[in-house]
Formats: sequence, structure tokens, C-alpha cells
Amino acid sequence: MKEKKRYLIYEVKAEKTLEPREVKQVLEKKMLDFLGELGYGKAGIIIMDEFQDNRGIIRMQTKSLDNVKAALTLVKKIGDQKVIVKSVGVSGILNKAKSKFLNGGR
Repeated sequence: MKEKKRYLIYEVKAEKTLEPREVKQVLEKKMLDFLGELGYGKAGIIIMDEFQDNRGIIRMQTKSLDNVKAALTLVKKIGDQKVIVKSVGVSGILNKAKSKFLNGGR
């Protein structure tokens, strides 16, 4: 049976707008450190290229949602900026996640 996916919308609180590539690298490293290689692989984590206004989307398996949220709280610095990463919402459908949390459903 196929595992269900979830889309986690996260927000990076920082003083300036951040570079999406840099945010993606830091998030991947922190999640890999926290979950380990086996956990990261089992979670099926994909940090999507959708990133605007310091918000982005991470796709993962349903069972890994809590672990990914915990890993996001460990991110304290991106580049030379202090940041806070928090989860904004979760959706089972990518289009709903985009429309509700990224495109102005604030």
C-alpha cells in the first residue's frame, strides 16, 4: 500500500527576505542531523521549490510530520541572520496548501 503524503507549510521569521536556496540547504542539513539518514529516507522529505515571502512547503510521509516539525524548531541561524522557523499549516493536497497558506490566505 502506498504511504500518504502531507504538505507542511513553514515560515522563516527573519529581519530580511532570505535566499530560497540557502534556506533549503540549512533545512535539509538540520533535518538530516535530527532524523539521521535512515529516518530522513523513510520520511520521504522533499523541500519544494515553492518559496515566497519567507514561506515554503515541505512534502513528507504522514507518519513523519511530528519529527519534521521538531527538526524545524532546531534551526536558529541561516547565513548570518538569526531566524525562527515555525510551521504555519498542514494539508494533504498541494494545491490547497499553496492557495490557503502561500498565496494570501493569511
